[in-house]
Amino acid sequence: MSWLRWIAIILALIEAGWMMFDGARAFVVGDYVTPKTGEYAGQLGPWTKIVSAIGIEPRSTLMKTIFIVYGAVWLILIACYARGYGWAWWAMLFAAVGTLWYLWIGTVASLVIIVLLLVSAALNRA
Repeated sequence: MSWLRWIAIILALIEAGWMMFDGARAFVVGDYVTPKTGEYAGQLGPWTKIVSAIGIEPRSTLMKTIFIVYGAVWLILIACYARGYGWAWWAMLFAAVGTLWYLWIGTVASLVIIVLLLVSAALNRA
């Protein structure tokens, strides 16, 4: 497996794993991981503006569930991609596009994953 695929897999594992962890933690503890001190203490990231705009309360049970389910499904897709299932490339691309809303770190990681997937696919066709 090429190093481009491995980097995409590692970044996706981090992002999907974090989403699942943060959603599960929010269920158990009552809130997502937020800064403890400083200007943004207790605040969630810019992604909250996006989900609020579509009518989902960022700290709701629904949003916590979305985090857990999205993270878990993406972890399964990552395993399928790593095993070389042909359809999993498309699923990984779709999952990465689906987390572009997770501003800022998620957006950057997703963009890198998308680029790596596209470059890896192009190199495999060459």
